[in-house]
Amino acid sequence: MIKLANVTPNTLSYFMLNLVLSRDVDMSSTILLGILVVFLLGIIFNYIFKMVEMAYVMKYRKPMYNHVYLYLKRLDKSQRLILEKQFTFYNKLPNKSKRYFEHRVFRFIEDKEFIGRSGVEINDEIKVLISATAVMLTFGFRDFYIGLISKIVVYPTKFYSKTNDAYHKGEFNPKLEALVVSWEDFKEGYKTADDNLNLGIHELTHAIHINSIKERDVSSTIFSDTFKELSDLLVNDEALRARLMTSGYFRKYAFTNQFEFLAVVIENFIETPNTFQLEFPEIYVKVKQMLNFNIVGY
Repeated sequence: MIKLANVTPNTLSYFMLNLVLSRDVDMSSTILLGILVVFLLGIIFNYIFKMVEMAYVMKYRKPMYNHVYLYLKRLDKSQRLILEKQFTFYNKLPNKSKRYFEHRVFRFIEDKEFIGRSGVEINDEIKVLISATAVMLTFGFRDFYIGLISKIVVYPTKFYSKTNDAYHKGEFNPKLEALVVSWEDFKEGYKTADDNLNLGIHELTHAIHINSIKERDVSSTIFSDTFKELSDLLVNDEALRARLMTSGYFRKYAFTNQFEFLAVVIENFIETPNTFQLEFPEIYVKVKQMLNFNIVGY
């Protein structure tokens, strides 16, 4: 016990300072301990969730969820009108899915740098239609951004490419993280809805394919693993392979290499799903699984 009669003002001040400091130290330690506990619980929860989802993916071959957003972004009226008038896929969606689709288009536009070349002025039509094509192909993915694309370059018509010293309608350059398209040919791809020729779908499929090899998120893993299953199926089933090459359903360019094969196959899947399913049900099922395309009409 301290006898107050013998305590000087200086001694009392020193005592009170030590008391406050000791309480501050205790409080700081408690806060730091609390933060550490929360951090460790977060790690444990994340690990448990990944293990549970891994088991779910192995059983059902799809992510546990795709669409969870704190706040849904909205396109402005003129941008939404472009979707309604020019993008058939959007109009086929139920209202709830339309809101998700619109949110993703908004975010995709926000995430990418759009660059016009040879006199092209970047406008809402260019941004919305290219972004909508990307969102359509990744609508069954949780991560829809296609991280390997950082910029989208738009030419008015065919452009000269230094990659092989030739004129191209479109290309994806992973080193430059650039998707490059001829706007004339991109628009042409949507004029006929069932001719299985769509430049935007083709080039964005290349980007998704290469991105799935690089990334290890759940959707990329399902995409790349299922493509391997499809490749193994074609290698081991000689009759299917022969029928594939002689049917005429897939254009000859599909047999250039594995990347062109997949791009052509997905063009056909998007534009003529009923014919695809009828002619090649084994391949159709794999493509639907790759894209996690649980959408009416597919």
